[in-house]
Amino acid sequence: MNEIVSKQIKNAQDLRDSYVKFFKVRGHKEIASASLFPENDSSVLFTTAGMHPLVPYLLGEKHPEGKRLVSCQKCIRTGDIDEVGDPNHLTYFEMLGNWSLGDYFKSDAISMSYEFLTKVLGIPVDKLAVTVFQGDESVARDEETYQIWRSLGLSEEQIYFYDREQNWWGPAGVTGPCGPDTEIFYDHGGAKCCESCGPACSCGKFVEIWNNVFMEYTKDESGNFERLEQKNVDTGMGLERVLPIVTGKKNAYETDVLEPLVKQLERITGRIMEGEMIHPFRVISDHMRAITFLLGDGKALVPSNTDQGYILRRLIRRTIRLFKKLGIKEENLYELADTVMVLNQMVYPELSEHRQFIMEKLRKEYHLFHKTLDSGMKLALQMLKKLPAGENLSGETAFMLYDTYGFPPEFTKEIAAEYGCSMDMEDFQLRFSEHQEKSRAGAEAKFKGGLADHSEQTIRLHTATHLLNGALRRVLGEGVYQRGSNINTDRLRFDFSFERKITPEELSEISKIVNEAIEKEINVTSDQMTVDEAKAQGAIGVFDKKYSEIVKVYTIDGYSKEICNGPHILNTRELGKFEILKEESSSAGVRRIKAILHEVTTK
Repeated sequence: MNEIVSKQIKNAQDLRDSYVKFFKVRGHKEIASASLFPENDSSVLFTTAGMHPLVPYLLGEKHPEGKRLVSCQKCIRTGDIDEVGDPNHLTYFEMLGNWSLGDYFKSDAISMSYEFLTKVLGIPVDKLAVTVFQGDESVARDEETYQIWRSLGLSEEQIYFYDREQNWWGPAGVTGPCGPDTEIFYDHGGAKCCESCGPACSCGKFVEIWNNVFMEYTKDESGNFERLEQKNVDTGMGLERVLPIVTGKKNAYETDVLEPLVKQLERITGRIMEGEMIHPFRVISDHMRAITFLLGDGKALVPSNTDQGYILRRLIRRTIRLFKKLGIKEENLYELADTVMVLNQMVYPELSEHRQFIMEKLRKEYHLFHKTLDSGMKLALQMLKKLPAGENLSGETAFMLYDTYGFPPEFTKEIAAEYGCSMDMEDFQLRFSEHQEKSRAGAEAKFKGGLADHSEQTIRLHTATHLLNGALRRVLGEGVYQRGSNINTDRLRFDFSFERKITPEELSEISKIVNEAIEKEINVTSDQMTVDEAKAQGAIGVFDKKYSEIVKVYTIDGYSKEICNGPHILNTRELGKFEILKEESSSAGVRRIKAILHEVTTK
């Protein structure tokens, strides 16, 4: 049990409120949590940090709310999905963050972090440990950060120097903004596991709670680092990491964000979360929270075999497998989702607003997966019957059943034992480890986080979505609303609410309207105003619960007026020629258009 119990922080909402209030008093403007699905950012599948919605402003655009910002951002990370169940890894979590966009820098950022932790949360100074960039042949050691920590009262023994892998952020791609960071850890106490034990050690003595990133360099194509004109600070503190520390709990599963789900599972199963029940109870609680937030985000994501839909399907099916193992009934799946909604409806009302959609998709996936389980079972039995008595079921077969049909190895091992066979668990683990490495490598590329690709081509395509949205509403009616978009350097993908297939004649008219706007060479203008003013002017803003008090409205006169963070081109003539490649169903009540822009031709 932690010896720290804050008088001020009793639950998650207290922590959110205290954090936001602390930074608002210090000149920061609160911005609302953005969607879990990054807008027009193909570098990541989900929002993995509070900085994602701020990409254009970290690159230099002026934010409507100014240079100092604070938020509590809902996030999804799945790179370590197989580690969920230990005390620290979660799929869904909330990131408390504060930013300086060319305003304060290292001294103020570190001092505010230190003050919040020690004065507001009451964490003793001797329970903190921090890491600092040790420098290399390209960039010198971050002596300034070291001296700041020393001036605040940390001893030399509490400050650890690490290399670029541990204490450097970015750039997201080959070139771009980047810089050193300083990570703040809570020391649980006790002896070090070895002589080299420190914050980078995985023994559990240290847990990371906050990171301050200092974007002070830009890396060019030759690999050189130059100082940035606009230096930014990007910080992130894990709510679920800090909450147990200040409420005297062992981990997030004992706090109000997850404990009600654990207690509900105990009532359903008649078992206590101890011993062999710890892992499945934690996984189900974590996954049900992530599943409910993904389905309830408002973007109409459905389980599928690709990208975001695949992650959602994997989470649901992993949960269903554990349900089957624990003998939990189908209706309990929906009861747990309801609990997630009730727990979070005050902070994230979109969950309850999309309850029908959440339940519908959960129900459909549950029954679909049961068919898959039956198919896998038949195949497993066929293979086992062919094996000579006493021969092992190969790890290759066990992994195929795991990867294709979702059979956990323990389940396959039990089936094999019924037929007098054993299973080559060592071979399975080898193949599973290889799979993990490939998945992690893919996750690092897909979930690397950071500044999105804001190339000239993606900016053109993003602006084209505004024209497409306007054209869709003109042809199909004002009941059409954007439900999501995805842009890479080759094409745009635009999802929108509509019940039927669009006719060829309608598609032709939509394309005609977009190209008409391009040919008119209209300036793309930007204005700042309140959300109410934007609505009064007829601006479209589907996800307006995430908007701050002041927003940016981009107008293409006669064709589009939208609340958006950008970036955008200056004139429609830069778009070239618009062409729709495909129109198809994305999910129930949602259609999808894929389109491209041909190169601009010189007149």
